[in-house]
Amino acid sequence: MANQTDAPAVDAELLDFAVDLAIRAGDVARERFFAGPANVARKTDGTEVTEADVAVEELIRAELGARLPEDEVYGEEAGTTVGTSGRRWVIDPIDGTYCFTRRIPVFATCLAYEDEHGPAIGVVNHPVGAEVLYAGRGLGCWRRAGDDVKRTRVSSRERLRGARTGMGNPGTWSDEFMAALHRTVFLSPAGDTPGLLKGEMDAMVIAGAPMGYEDVAPLPVLLTEAGGRVTDLAGNPVLAGDGSVLATNGLLHDELLALVAGIRHGRDWRALAALDG
Repeated sequence: MANQTDAPAVDAELLDFAVDLAIRAGDVARERFFAGPANVARKTDGTEVTEADVAVEELIRAELGARLPEDEVYGEEAGTTVGTSGRRWVIDPIDGTYCFTRRIPVFATCLAYEDEHGPAIGVVNHPVGAEVLYAGRGLGCWRRAGDDVKRTRVSSRERLRGARTGMGNPGTWSDEFMAALHRTVFLSPAGDTPGLLKGEMDAMVIAGAPMGYEDVAPLPVLLTEAGGRVTDLAGNPVLAGDGSVLATNGLLHDELLALVAGIRHGRDWRALAALDG
């Protein structure tokens, strides 16, 4: 697989198609959300699934099958539909089902596309907030809010101490991990991909309960095109990692990796915090 920087730009028309599809699918999620309490079932892994999850994924699959029938499709709810093209779409119909089922309007419809060069398209649509963040390899990272479309960039912060850092899955963090990290960075109570991509946050840490592939699939192209970097907490490529996530503006990444490694391996956080002076 070629390096992301060496790979050709993705087709702009394909990016437009993916964004439009994620928006239409998100409309279904929003309509189901405001229709009333969701009917919730439990999957074999114990996580929740609703009729809305299934309906949104079915819509996306139908559109992909009609336009790109040779592409493989992987979705959180229906698994894999094998393709022959060597290209793949990854669907997370409702990222944030926990919030969706509890009437909290903080959820997203996510879509990613991978070709022979690697991650090529990432779309995260927040239908209730009417905000779509999307990126295509070589085409930049963008935010659409209604008719307003702007290119986004990560922050330029170079100092680790006090860096604004979002927390993903904080309820599964150990007390030691949370306290040690908070002594160096400023923790925000939610994982905030939009804030990071727009430069409002400097980093995001997702630890504890592992993320699924569909949860992280849009991140590599989104962060790269916004000027940032994403790995797991051990520094491995996030799509081949352990389900943890470290996403940063790039400038803080190595220092934050070292800090997290020290916490996880019991080294003194004070010595590691000294990395930023």
